[in-house]
Amino acid sequence: MVFHSILFEKPEDGPRHDDTPEPPFFGDLNLDQIVSAVTLGRDDYNLKPFFHTELTREEAITYRHEVMQDLDNAAVLDSINAFAAGMRKMRQHLAQAEKLHYRMQSEWWRLEAIAVYCKTLDTFAHDLPLAAPGSKGLREFHRTLSGYVASARFRSLMHDAVHIKESLAAIRYCIRVKGSSVTVLHYDAEIDQSADVLSIFGKFKQGTVKDHSAELRDWLDMNHVEARVLDFVAQLHPQVFVELATYCANNADYLDATIQTFDREVQFYLAYRDYVSICKSAGLSFCYPRMSSTSKAMHCDETFDLALAYKLMIEKSHVVCNDCHLDGEERLIVVSGPNNGGKTTFARTFGQLHYLAKIGCPVPGRNAALFLCDQLFTHFEREENTKDLRGKLQDDLMRVHQILAHATSRSVIIMNEIFSSTTLTDALFLSKKIIGEILERDALCVCVTFIEELAHLDERAVSMVSEVKPEDPASRTFRVRRRPADGRAYAVSVAALYGLTYDHLTERLGL
Repeated sequence: MVFHSILFEKPEDGPRHDDTPEPPFFGDLNLDQIVSAVTLGRDDYNLKPFFHTELTREEAITYRHEVMQDLDNAAVLDSINAFAAGMRKMRQHLAQAEKLHYRMQSEWWRLEAIAVYCKTLDTFAHDLPLAAPGSKGLREFHRTLSGYVASARFRSLMHDAVHIKESLAAIRYCIRVKGSSVTVLHYDAEIDQSADVLSIFGKFKQGTVKDHSAELRDWLDMNHVEARVLDFVAQLHPQVFVELATYCANNADYLDATIQTFDREVQFYLAYRDYVSICKSAGLSFCYPRMSSTSKAMHCDETFDLALAYKLMIEKSHVVCNDCHLDGEERLIVVSGPNNGGKTTFARTFGQLHYLAKIGCPVPGRNAALFLCDQLFTHFEREENTKDLRGKLQDDLMRVHQILAHATSRSVIIMNEIFSSTTLTDALFLSKKIIGEILERDALCVCVTFIEELAHLDERAVSMVSEVKPEDPASRTFRVRRRPADGRAYAVSVAALYGLTYDHLTERLGL
């Protein structure tokens, strides 16, 4: 099989354009924060389109999982990091060549770039199989790389670069400066008298003295005097400089397209690994989810909001993990509980799990099994926009209508505090209608709400509650557990805290 891509098993898996836009739900799920942090410092690779492209096949996701698992092998990771470093150095040399004004100096930097390229690939082709990668992607790439490195074209490219560099390094010449006159001569075994001069003056040295030497700036770009000297050197040794010019002209397109693509795409894996490493170092778990296009039963233990966890890790704060599962015919999770108790974070976590799984990345948590959905939809509360002349309720209804118009039985829908701007009666009526439509479609859904009755609408609905400390109801645990909603228990705890229970009141009133 001909190697296609280290990211996309088949051409149809990849993005159609290299400017794939950010999916509309990214902001609600804080996936935009994750992708921005993952790609930070790697602008040269333009990685965001890869993180915006969802995979649709289980096999395509497995293809990425295998590569990610190979990178857990230190030998494979070191080999790929060395390759990436060599390619970065090559690009730096090419960029330097573009900035220089003098032709022969620019040609030398191009020669150096090609030499680094050849050495990097030759070493990579040798070292990668020694690390014994097991993934289909890396094994197929190595076969392609080995064939390329063994080709007559590449061997000639490498041999000629070494030959020209050695010929240039062997050049010796003399410069005679007399007044404003500079003469360039063939080297004729003249004696280097620098050592004799230093030896003569060394006898006058008395202990440690202050260093009065001035540092000369080593500008990469030659000045006009240096350029003229180089011109004269080229006239004294014309053959090697003609070879240099001819070599650069004939190999302007030396960079192989497959190697260039691999260099960019493998950064997807390296960037994500670097991003999650801070969480892993703190003991948080990541796993490769088992994906299914048929079973909608899902679960993940000790999962967490990745964007929030990354921020908390930087701040040296604690991360609260939660379990999540839907069994059999269950389709709807209704999350209720006190404000600021972790409900929205849990909803974001659910969405992040499914999206990160869709792009073939390890997900936060342990023992994950997830449904391969076709689309993700989110409805999070937004500030009222005075410019569109719509009320908040109307805006909520229009956004929900758009979701229901496009959602299918294979979609995942996440709704956070919808209809909070209307009365409880109206919110309950509208929510029942919408939840009914979602259940009718058999889609997966998480609904964060203050209306606990929604958890009892259908046998396919389950209740999860964000908990507080029983002894201190004002303190949130940020644990979201699967249990029946009972807002009255929370209200009683708050009343007890402030001495407002029935018993407290009757005692104080003397009744």
